[in-house]
Amino acid sequence: MVANSWQQTPAGYHIVGEGMHARAEITDFWAMVFNPSSVERLTHVWIGAFLAGAFLVISVNAYYILKKKHLEIAKPAFKIALVVATFFSLAQLFTGSKSADGVAKNQPAKLAAMEGHYDSSAAADMFLVGWVNNKTQTTNGIKIPGGLSFLIHQDIKAPVTGLNAFKKEDRPSQVNTVFQMYHLMIAIGMALIALTLYSCWQWKKGKLFEKRWLLIVLAWSVLLPQLANQAGWFTAEMGRQPWVVYGLLRTSDALSRSVAANQVVFSLILFTLVYTTLFVLFIYLMNKKIKHGPVYDAPQELIEEGSKRDNPLLDHK
Repeated sequence: MVANSWQQTPAGYHIVGEGMHARAEITDFWAMVFNPSSVERLTHVWIGAFLAGAFLVISVNAYYILKKKHLEIAKPAFKIALVVATFFSLAQLFTGSKSADGVAKNQPAKLAAMEGHYDSSAAADMFLVGWVNNKTQTTNGIKIPGGLSFLIHQDIKAPVTGLNAFKKEDRPSQVNTVFQMYHLMIAIGMALIALTLYSCWQWKKGKLFEKRWLLIVLAWSVLLPQLANQAGWFTAEMGRQPWVVYGLLRTSDALSRSVAANQVVFSLILFTLVYTTLFVLFIYLMNKKIKHGPVYDAPQELIEEGSKRDNPLLDHK
């Protein structure tokens, strides 16, 4: 994460050599580690991981509750995971805002792509949904006028640097993709907040486990943090283009003369096959474990004996 953050906002280095022989060398280790985006990105990704874990627990136990299985374990586990998910879904809103502030300051071209903002120096709207036409340099959709200006400068009329302020070769080419991935991440984040708060409200009313439709939604909600995390990475990496190291090394120049194009293609195909196989195996084993449930494979008489030993009312000696 620190290395990727350094690629976004390099710091604590100097360049040694020229051309294809140039390289970055560390001059300040702590400036490199705590580069301008590392803390915000680390906390944002860290909380995203907590959300993925919490919603996995919620999903599994919602499934058990729907099937009326393992209720003595499923209901307490569900409630604990719901508390964790609620806290971190709200915390993610804060870290996401801090991360966006950092992007506005350090990578203005990426921010402009995230909101489809082209005018070089004008107030910027905040889109809820929309579509970007890079050829005509227009963005259409449902928006809050001056919303982006207000978030960055607390003034709806404050100018925000747009894509036209940068040379064409210095800004992302896939603007609509960056826009869509960013707004997908935001939409899912807000949906997680709404879903967890509504579930907590139903819990307070004592009706959490009575609403079957809500349990079904929560059982499938495991997909949402995963989609949001991937959309966030697409936004970060495609929004950084055309740079591998922002402002220093272009993607077109980040090549190795010792690696041929066919070797790169073969590696990509091989990695795709390996990770696809691992993913299928993971889903199969996870599904098998979930259906089996939190029960040991022990003979029935041992389970009954353990129950009697744990319950003094059943001990007649």
